Amino acid sequence: MSFLRNLLLLCVMLLLPALGCRAQFNTERVMVMGRSALYYEDYVLSIQRFSLVINAKPHLAEPYFYRGLAKFYLEDFVGAELDVTNAIERNPYAANYYVLRGLCRINNHDFVRAETDYRKAVDITSSDVDSWHNMVLCQLEQKAYHRADSSLTLMIEKWPTRSSNFTLKAQVTLAQGDTVKAETWVDKALAVNTFDASALSLKSMMLLHRNAYAEGERALDKAIQQKPRMADLYINRAMARYYQNNLRGAMDDYDTALDLNERSFVGHFNRALLRAQVGDDNRAIEDFNFVIDHEPDNYVAIYNRAILLQNTGDLRGAISDIDVILKEYPNFMDGYLMRASIRRKLGDKYGAERDEFKVLKARMEGTLVASKKSTKKTRKESNQDLEDYDKLVVADEENQHEEYANEYRGKVQNRVTEVRLQPCYVLSFYTRQSFAHDAGVYLPVLERLNASAILPRQLYLTNSEGTLQNSDTEGYFDDINTQTFNISQANHLGAVNVDALLRRAIAYYHVRDFESGISDLDVILEFEPKNIVALFLRAQMRSALLLNENDLKKETRLELNRVIEDLKQVVILDKDFLYARYNMGNAYYRLHDYDNAIAAYTDVIAQDVRFAEAYYNRGLSYIVKGKLEEGLLDLSQAGECGLYPAYNLIKKYSAKPKGG
Repeated sequence: MSFLRNLLLLCVMLLLPALGCRAQFNTERVMVMGRSALYYEDYVLSIQRFSLVINAKPHLAEPYFYRGLAKFYLEDFVGAELDVTNAIERNPYAANYYVLRGLCRINNHDFVRAETDYRKAVDITSSDVDSWHNMVLCQLEQKAYHRADSSLTLMIEKWPTRSSNFTLKAQVTLAQGDTVKAETWVDKALAVNTFDASALSLKSMMLLHRNAYAEGERALDKAIQQKPRMADLYINRAMARYYQNNLRGAMDDYDTALDLNERSFVGHFNRALLRAQVGDDNRAIEDFNFVIDHEPDNYVAIYNRAILLQNTGDLRGAISDIDVILKEYPNFMDGYLMRASIRRKLGDKYGAERDEFKVLKARMEGTLVASKKSTKKTRKESNQDLEDYDKLVVADEENQHEEYANEYRGKVQNRVTEVRLQPCYVLSFYTRQSFAHDAGVYLPVLERLNASAILPRQLYLTNSEGTLQNSDTEGYFDDINTQTFNISQANHLGAVNVDALLRRAIAYYHVRDFESGISDLDVILEFEPKNIVALFLRAQMRSALLLNENDLKKETRLELNRVIEDLKQVVILDKDFLYARYNMGNAYYRLHDYDNAIAAYTDVIAQDVRFAEAYYNRGLSYIVKGKLEEGLLDLSQAGECGLYPAYNLIKKYSAKPKGG
């Protein structure tokens, strides 16, 4: 027995190094899978992956950081901060850890500790201008103007051509009450960059205060060109237009602002007043309903709604609102007169006379105060004087609010480069409407696959892939286990179950285990080298493995060439498979082989003159090569075909000198 025990112990000791290597390999692979899931916005799945690594190797910082990033995207800022703190404890020298924790703390309104994080980030990487920017904004939030001013002095010395530094300096000066000096700083910002949206917005605010409404509107026009998704710019321009009696233009701006930010109380209130002015009473009531639902003590809105309810014949609703007003303002005589008029219409003569007597008594006693209605066309948001019920609202705080620099805002892949190609087409169970397509595209080989009983659900060819549903994740793992059993059964019989391998490969793709998926496709293609779906899928998964690679290392170039070879085979087997040609163009672009990229996109366009993404990407390829005129022409064609983001790029590059 002792011999057997010693032999067993020896075997275990010999196995330990191999097991350790295997664990190391597995955790690295799970990290890759987690980062891939993060890239595809499958945040719950990525959290599961990083949690596995944390459980296996709790001393590592990276999995805590990436799990915190996934939680940040899910707006779990408390959980994200905790994870990033754990990452910092394990590696206190990574600047991006402090940056992410600073963003979490900003979202939790903890500006003091956020400032500390950004100060640490700039200590580690003094050239990180975004961390300097956010640190100043945190100082502004704390009204620490002296610290903010000192930080900005250093920033202007380090980055004298960065216009936002001057805009921030103007904000700090404005917050201290010096409007003249603030405007000087704004003008310096615009001298550096005439397209700085924040500086233009701040300049417009100053112009509006001087009653220079036409100039203010022009400044806002330029700002909106640069930031067409910022609701506050439309709110401000609506006010400029209102002062110029352009009610229709103001109404259009409020419509756009509320499309972008439906929770804007100022937008709803002011649009309601404009709707009432043009006789659109019912829709004005809808806007006031929104304001009152969210601000039940907004008595000016309640009074306006009462007037509109009376106009539309809802007399009892109007009385109900007036009752609320008079309970809060028992000396508001116009309210009694209005209620008396409504009561007479309802046949309540006694109630009407009682209200009228209340007004008469006030007159006799000399307590009826004459109206002090302001001659201004607007009122401050905090002004709840019912005499000014029909005036448009402006925010109490009109200081410009800069956005926090946030490289994590939006999709993860948006951080790769400022100007991005339209994405490749992929085979996926999930699709969503894109700019150029409703959902998915037609492909005969795909139709045949979907008509068979191989797959559990419909497979789409799309370049706007939908997000994996969290509830489906376990289903894919179960399916992988089932297909593994089916493949094993066939192997025992000396056969290859191609259908099960394909189904398992697609399941691996959806749980972002690309390496396993590629292995399955390799087996299929050894057995069926002309399998178009397998070739396209293998190129798709090889590309997916490289999505986080920004630099062209030797290994990256090798994999991209393998992607191109697979896609070439697809095109040889099916010359009408233009989506493979399009993806080939994207791969060439990533290799910086712009001539071949242009040739691939040109082949696509020759087959389909409405292929918007091919025009868009060919346009970018031309621009990178310095052929601005050809590039702008292609971008214009992409816009005509429905790919509207092309117009933003046209605006961007049209402003540059040719050859620039």
